[in-house]
Amino acid sequence: MTRSHLHKFGGSSLADADCYRRVAHILLTHGQSDDLVVVSAAGKTTNFLYKLLSLRDSGQLWQEELQILISYQQTLIEQLLSNEQARDLRERLSTDKSQLVSLLSLEQRNDYQLNQVVSFGERWSARLMAALLREMGVAATHVDACSILVADEGAVPNILVAESRDKVQALLALHPQERLVITGFICANRHGDTLLLGRNGSDFSATLIASLADIDRVTIWTDVEGVFNADPNKINDAKLLKSMSLAEADRLARLGSPVLHSRTLQPLFNTEVSLAVRSSYASHTDFTLIAPLSSSASAPVVTNLNEVVLFSFKMNADIEPLLAILDKAGITPLAYWSLAQHKFELALTLESQKQVQALLNQYSSEFLIEELSAQTDLGLVALVSADAHHFRRSFARLLSRDAKPIYQDALSLVTLVPQAQVSLLTQKVHRRCAGPRMRIGVLLLGVGNIGEAWIDLFKRASPVLDHELEASVELVGLVGSKKALISNDGINLEQWQQDYQQQGIEWDYDQLFDQLAQLSCDEIVALDISASAALTLQYPELFARGIHVVSANKLAGSGPLPFYRELKQQLSNRRLFWRYNASCGAGLPIQHALNDLRNSGDTIEAVGGIFSGTLCWLFENYDGSKPFSELVLHARSLGITEPDPRDDLSGRDMQRKLLILAREIGLAVELEDISLNSLVPQALAELSLEDFLARISELDDDLLQQYVAAAEQNKVLRYVASLDKVEGKLQAEVGLQWVDNNHPYANLTPGDNVFVIRSAFYQGNPLIIRGPGAGREVTAAAVQSDLVHICKDLLQE
Repeated sequence: MTRSHLHKFGGSSLADADCYRRVAHILLTHGQSDDLVVVSAAGKTTNFLYKLLSLRDSGQLWQEELQILISYQQTLIEQLLSNEQARDLRERLSTDKSQLVSLLSLEQRNDYQLNQVVSFGERWSARLMAALLREMGVAATHVDACSILVADEGAVPNILVAESRDKVQALLALHPQERLVITGFICANRHGDTLLLGRNGSDFSATLIASLADIDRVTIWTDVEGVFNADPNKINDAKLLKSMSLAEADRLARLGSPVLHSRTLQPLFNTEVSLAVRSSYASHTDFTLIAPLSSSASAPVVTNLNEVVLFSFKMNADIEPLLAILDKAGITPLAYWSLAQHKFELALTLESQKQVQALLNQYSSEFLIEELSAQTDLGLVALVSADAHHFRRSFARLLSRDAKPIYQDALSLVTLVPQAQVSLLTQKVHRRCAGPRMRIGVLLLGVGNIGEAWIDLFKRASPVLDHELEASVELVGLVGSKKALISNDGINLEQWQQDYQQQGIEWDYDQLFDQLAQLSCDEIVALDISASAALTLQYPELFARGIHVVSANKLAGSGPLPFYRELKQQLSNRRLFWRYNASCGAGLPIQHALNDLRNSGDTIEAVGGIFSGTLCWLFENYDGSKPFSELVLHARSLGITEPDPRDDLSGRDMQRKLLILAREIGLAVELEDISLNSLVPQALAELSLEDFLARISELDDDLLQQYVAAAEQNKVLRYVASLDKVEGKLQAEVGLQWVDNNHPYANLTPGDNVFVIRSAFYQGNPLIIRGPGAGREVTAAAVQSDLVHICKDLLQE
């Protein structure tokens, strides 16, 4: 019958009597009666044994230190076992002490005898743990791993897998339904001489024995909860990974992660054994499961090394043969770079420096290695993930000019930086690439034509946007004039209209703000695609609650100057963003252009143009052959004008847009500072819509006279907004003008907007921006552009 579980406990998990009891409790509550257990030496016992050897070799007294170590073991026995069990272990400990005295007293000791001294810690732990389990009524036997693990000797013992497997299987058959407590860290040659498995040898023992015993799961119980996506001692918001693939864990280990050693993981390849890393101090908490056959990528992990060595050299061959030689010697470079003219750089751990130096010297004549140097003032920062390539751009943006170019393989991104930069870069990479993915919620205020066009655009753009921003941008709310739908799970973009109609409820601002406060979003961006004055009055409250705003609504940007300044002050006091490019020119980048000119040191001297697609259409089509009023009514039937054409003909819309641009270039201007010459006579302005339409022909005579007079001078009629400084005084007006046939305002595509900017840099040849200035699609695109800019600003370091 196959056993299902092997538990491994390190020295920190066995540091004192309470720790032993805790381990026993774990074995009884998290295991089965036939589990295998691998143990390290208790606490710092192995270090103590090495200290005894050092004292002896330097001719210092070691007997008192030995007695301290023996007393520590005796105390554990007395605190954990009853008299009968304790008597047996005390007798064995006394025998071990005599053997240690004998070994330490030898004038000359061979390597096997040195190994024998160091191995006592594991033997004591296995013996004591098995006795404690028996004390608790559990069938348990301690096992010396030298009796089951056979190896050829070398710098690191090479396990003879076939022989060791036979011995392990025989042991299991001999002790069915019994817990076997096995020593870690040690094995033996074919003659039975003790060999040490080296650094992290006990963990390696555990995974090796698990693979030889065909066990399903090995759990390494340690003093940490598992593998984190960064060092929790250095990164405050490091998160525990619940799972990761064996390949990812191996690459992380090779890059210096302190939780697991690469050698520990090797026995698990080509097996079905999974590895759990858990805390023996908090056995109830979550842990990390490493699955050899897992094909799914875990969250990215950031790791670092404060010290590495970088070998630089030239040679007459490609680097692959050299890498093969290093691999055969058990050395995997942290990263390498192939430079021009057969120059190469290899980054390695400091502990491998001497061995690699020797190998490079050994093969220097074969590969004609020259200009060899070693640099040791660098540190390493790396990101490990099966999706590492997705993070390359974000990683690269964080690098200083002192950093090495990113080395990339299938599972990692690696760079080297001066040691002083390691900590800060690690934090930046974790925050940008491995930290919690920012969730940005979008609230759509206005679900009419433009809102519908924006949702269609957002639906198409979302996959690309999520990838490029490396953040989750979700529509979480729909608000119309009568109903609102707020969902923490996000709005289904495929059936939003149906859900809005069926699930939307009546709302007021207090209720709306309360619902927004309950959303689990890191940031919220409100898109005001309305013409609501009441909504603009809520902007201060939106900002006070940390909500960013995109406005297609012109009323806030063109509101009273004190109100506008209050909004700007709120933004400056906090890291908040308000963008309103769609409020003027729809998708045309007029505000971007003005800001770029100012940021470049230019001075804006004049801004003018035709800011109304409706008025552009009317005057591009008006040729005097038919009454102007007839053209207006035709445009109204086509949906080109507002339902009440006076909303367009009054020029009020263009007046507000000019005010927005004036404030954008830094002018403290009120709406009344811009003179307005309406196309609607005062006598018609106050009428009902029905009465106005009945008398609309009263517009015709004046416009026809102006058209004819302008034509006699080779000019055309255009309704224009202009802002200029004349003799040091601001002159701003909106109204009908006669312009030359070759003027930028003439010969537009009907429905276009045109903006003409004169500045210190653009004098005789002004900057002209022209294109569709209205329409649901281009306005929606402008709103989307502003949203993306805010998202990028929020993600900036």
